[in-house]
Amino acid sequence: MAEATSCGGVVIFRGKILVLYKNYKNRYEGWVLPKGTVEQGEEPQDTAVREVLEESGASVKIVKYIGDTQYTFNTVSDTIKKTVHWYLCAADSFYSKPQREEFFEDSGYYKYHEAFHLLRFANERQILEKAYNEYINIRRQGRWE
Repeated sequence: MAEATSCGGVVIFRGKILVLYKNYKNRYEGWVLPKGTVEQGEEPQDTAVREVLEESGASVKIVKYIGDTQYTFNTVSDTIKKTVHWYLCAADSFYSKPQREEFFEDSGYYKYHEAFHLLRFANERQILEKAYNEYINIRRQGRWE
C-alpha cells in the first residue's frame, strides 16, 4: 500500500461555502471541496492555498487548521492510502471558475446546509461541519475578516 498526502480548503465568503462539481468521464462525479497533492518541498498551507486557486480560481487566506481525513482507493497497480489536511480559508470574493483540465464543470458558494447536502463524500461533510462550527465561533468573537 502506498501513501499520499493532499491538502485542501473549506472556503467561506460571507457565510457561504465554496464547492466544486467534478465529472470525470461520467465515472467519477459529484460535488467536492477543493484539494490536491502536496508538491515536493511545499508546505501544507501553501498546498491548500495553491490547490484552491488552481481548482476554483478563488484567492484565499488560511484562517485555521481544521484536521485531516483519510481514505483509500485503488489504482491499476496499487492501493493508495490518502491523508488530506484541511484548512478553514477565507475568500476575498464570491469569484470562482472551475478548472476544466481537472474535470471540474461547475463551482459556487452555497449556504451551509446546501453545501453539506451537495457534498458527495461523508468525510468531506464531516470536515465541513467541523470547519463551519469553527467559522461560527471565530465570527462570534469578532475575529473573522
